[in-house]
Amino acid sequence: MSRTDRLFDVIQILRDGRLHRASDMAQRLDVSVRTIWRDVTTLMASGLPVEGERGVGYILRAPITLPPMLLSAQELDALREGLRLAARAPDAPLARAARKLAKRIAAVTPAPQSDPDQLFGVSGRSENRAPKHLPPLRRAIKGRERVTVSYLDPRGFESHRDVCPLALDREGRIATLVSYCEARAGFRVFRLDRIIAVAATGERFSLPQGVGLAEYRAALAQD
Repeated sequence: MSRTDRLFDVIQILRDGRLHRASDMAQRLDVSVRTIWRDVTTLMASGLPVEGERGVGYILRAPITLPPMLLSAQELDALREGLRLAARAPDAPLARAARKLAKRIAAVTPAPQSDPDQLFGVSGRSENRAPKHLPPLRRAIKGRERVTVSYLDPRGFESHRDVCPLALDREGRIATLVSYCEARAGFRVFRLDRIIAVAATGERFSLPQGVGLAEYRAALAQD
């Protein structure tokens, strides 16, 4: 663990406003007590309202708000890769939002020493236009509104189904709609490229007890 990451963790421990002994913090962070002493001294010198002494413990006397971009190197890597994937998505509004967010984050986040020009460099534009039914699907998911989906199956036959939309998902390049079909009392997954139309019903849905996106994910993990 880098010293920056450890200082962040020390602050996180102290944020509850209680007295913490150096030995307890050292055990939680798997470092020596002397390391904690040095880290707390550094925090005090930086102006944070930390009080205490060796042998007694340390306490944060006033609440603080941590900078929102105070992230570890691994967290930055994860965020960077996620934004790059979103920026290349065929969903044009999502891709634009990802590129805009990348610029905002890069403006307030220190660049890595190894490659300072590539912190959140997102290049390339969406290759495909987003399906026109994505906006109504997003609204239905957020509003928990039942929708009628017109769908082409692999054989080219058209069907219409009232479903409860739960989430938009992606498997590689294939975007899907995860939904619950009340008529069949089961989950249904529709490929977005095979959805012809989405019609709002104006009806809010309520799923049965023990049925939801979490249960779908759990069942998927067991397959």
